[in-house]
Amino acid sequence: MNNFAQAVWVETLKFRRSKMSFLSLLGFLLIPLMGGFFMIILKDPEFARRVGLISAKAQLLGGSADWPTFFNLLAQAVAIGGFILFGFVGSWVFGREYSDRTVKDLLALPTPRSAIVLAKFVVVMGWSAVVTAVIYFVSLGVGTAVGLPAVPSTVFWHDTMIIGISAGLTISLVTPIAFFASVGHGYLPPLGAAVLIIFLAQIIVIAGYGEYFPWSIPALYSQGTPVGPTSFLIVVMTGLVGVVATFLWWELADQTH
Repeated sequence: MNNFAQAVWVETLKFRRSKMSFLSLLGFLLIPLMGGFFMIILKDPEFARRVGLISAKAQLLGGSADWPTFFNLLAQAVAIGGFILFGFVGSWVFGREYSDRTVKDLLALPTPRSAIVLAKFVVVMGWSAVVTAVIYFVSLGVGTAVGLPAVPSTVFWHDTMIIGISAGLTISLVTPIAFFASVGHGYLPPLGAAVLIIFLAQIIVIAGYGEYFPWSIPALYSQGTPVGPTSFLIVVMTGLVGVVATFLWWELADQTH
């Protein structure tokens, strides 16, 4: 347990000192800012007509300039954009040692490989949760600054719960990215896999089978589409498979090549 705590501290320190922590947070902060911009457009139809193309894009959101619409936008952004950004974090945390050719030095330490892998997962999931919380509170400030009308507390907390569950589902699905980073020995294979997954998710939703494809489920849920227990189970099992596969790779694969 002591080795695990030390591994978490080391992985956290490496991530905090890297540019990835800042860049991932900066990228995610664009979500509430863009959401606030769309709310301003929806609040002022005359301004929307003047900006033309931007008005058309804002109208694609549906709804009006209110908290439910704003939170719905935030939930969808977390479910879709979050997978890409969380995937970047997972790719860096698990692929860095391979790209820098320091994985042999890492494995030479008197720390079990399982503790190292678990520590990396803690950092990826912990940071993803922190970033989600940050943009949520920033969104509260943006929505207040824009002047969105008040809603009943039940509606407010219901939408907040949807954002939280959407984030949890998305974070769970990042674990296979860690496996691809480990097998691919770097950043590019997992990033390519993430882009391919997003593409497939869109196609499968159009085909009508999105509730059975794990990476389509968070987006469907965030949009208010009914999602059954089977879909949630698929997400959980996919996340567990990613964790187990990554553990087995680090334990059993030849890391000298």
